Amino acid sequence: MISRVPPAALSLKQFLQRQRVLTLYRNMLRTIRQVPDEADRKYLRDWARDEFKRNKDATNQDAIRMMITQASNHLEELQKSLALARS
Repeated sequence: MISRVPPAALSLKQFLQRQRVLTLYRNMLRTIRQVPDEADRKYLRDWARDEFKRNKDATNQDAIRMMITQASNHLEELQKSLALARS
């Protein structure tokens, strides 16, 4: 019997991890949009895009988890910096 699932289909775990990465990427770009200086905003946007593109083909689950944690920490730091700048 032939399986109906295409060979490139993601497992549930991979799908959920992909969703986490995409959500993190969107949140990172949304937060970067709040940076007041245009040059800094462009630098951060380019940095974020380059980092996510550079790691888009990663397959090692442990490495991906580590990258998600690092990106979450970067996002949290950026959000705290922006909050301090506004106050």
